[in-house]
Amino acid sequence: MRCFLPKKIWIFIFLSVLLLFSLIHYWPPEGNSTVDVGPSQSQKAFNVLKERLQDVTRSYENIPYVPKEKVAGRLAVNGCVCEADKKPAIDLPFAQVLFPRVWAQDDFHTAFQRAELAKVKNRRKQEFNSLLQRYRTPADVLVIAEANSPLEYPTQGVEVRPLKTVLIPGLGLKEKPRPLYTVNLTATLGTFDVSATVDGVSVGGEGEMHLYLSSGVLSALNRQLQFVTYTNTLFHPRTADTVQFETDGHQAVFTIKVGHAVTPKLYYSGVTEEYNITALVTIATKTFLRYDKLQDLIDSIRVFYPTVTIVIADDNEHPEPVKGPHIEHYIMPFAKGWFAGRNLAVSQVSTKYVLWVDDDFIFTSNTRLEKMVDVLEKTTLDLVGGAVREATGYTASYRHTLSVEDGGEEGDCLHIRQGFHHAVQGFPNCVVADAVINFFMGRTDRMQQVGFDPRLSRAAHLEFFIDGLGSLHIGSCDDVIVNHASKIKLPWGKSEKEKAYQNFRYYSPGSGQIRNSLFFFKNRLQCLSSN
Repeated sequence: MRCFLPKKIWIFIFLSVLLLFSLIHYWPPEGNSTVDVGPSQSQKAFNVLKERLQDVTRSYENIPYVPKEKVAGRLAVNGCVCEADKKPAIDLPFAQVLFPRVWAQDDFHTAFQRAELAKVKNRRKQEFNSLLQRYRTPADVLVIAEANSPLEYPTQGVEVRPLKTVLIPGLGLKEKPRPLYTVNLTATLGTFDVSATVDGVSVGGEGEMHLYLSSGVLSALNRQLQFVTYTNTLFHPRTADTVQFETDGHQAVFTIKVGHAVTPKLYYSGVTEEYNITALVTIATKTFLRYDKLQDLIDSIRVFYPTVTIVIADDNEHPEPVKGPHIEHYIMPFAKGWFAGRNLAVSQVSTKYVLWVDDDFIFTSNTRLEKMVDVLEKTTLDLVGGAVREATGYTASYRHTLSVEDGGEEGDCLHIRQGFHHAVQGFPNCVVADAVINFFMGRTDRMQQVGFDPRLSRAAHLEFFIDGLGSLHIGSCDDVIVNHASKIKLPWGKSEKEKAYQNFRYYSPGSGQIRNSLFFFKNRLQCLSSN
């Protein structure tokens, strides 16, 4: 006699197995932890290295020296002035062509009202310090190698501007007593000199690529080493000179970075303490054959953010006007593509942050841009994703980790896995990952630096994060949610535009071949694995 279980029991068993599978598959592994990604963490390392450097520079302060004005005058000081050449007493014809005079401008501050200038300066200082804390790491700080061999020298952190002069800090010799102490320095992209002289020390090779120093008094030699300068003589905007530092029987090598300083790109968003979303964030989207969906998106944004600028990239064959306050509508060539539209939209953003949304998203009370801004302001993250709620009620955040494995001559291997690296301290619903869902806010300049490859025309998303791997610091917060317009529609209920969109979006011939060629050549990959 057969025993049949009721239908409800079978459904319960099926749902239970499905739930168990989901928990096993998506539950974060035990290794995940909570990590503080605030910019203040690296400051601890800076302070330790700074204290050690001060100990080194205070050595031999009691030994007198004579400044060498010609060399010392070339050293950078903590201050700069823009001065114009004096106008000649007689204004000769073609004088400016034959003898061009330097002009100067020092009134940038007049762009702001005098009453608010102090607040503007304070805001600029805060933004600049935040920038330094975000992008300067302990690997950029000066480190002096103490004399495990007799030689002391800087292992990192020495930088010089192209064709400029800098003191080389941390040079020293810790040697046993002997009649004569000698050291040699050899460069390849510049020359050495001394900005001051010390009695009892012989110096040779000044102004040349090979410098010799010798003395019978070790303390005098070490004092002289504190005045050794390096001048870059071969222009390159970004390179490094390899310096050989030698004494009898010992040799050390260190590098001096040669390069221009990176010009800060700071965003002025007012002087209020609260987040001014209108001044901080621009919303960007790309539309194609879905003006009805686009209008629903705009209407939903205006409920919560009536004055935030919306930038729209549009590659429709027959563009329709998209009107309204704080809307910028840019027309592209027909069917130019998904990533080309992203590039265009993001290129027009002038605020500190840009929020990317699809044109069929809907803002709700859970779409809290203030939360995303707060995360980006208080951490070192460059980009933070949210979550998308489908019409079925399912909410996805699409968190993935990426890793590249060295593959030798054949190219590297890219491994993509669902999950994240660790939680973000202070933000319980946020984690650090390498790729997030198609609803994210990022620092405008960082997103522009990575860019979106315009050859990816119809189906693309993960490719942006692959291009940004190693450059972008990415997070995801699942409590900032945007709704997705329903995609459920019977085939006979679709309009002609919807059918055309389906053909362009999902049936693009050759797109897979283009994607593979970019992975193979541009990203130098031989394969990809994913779960």
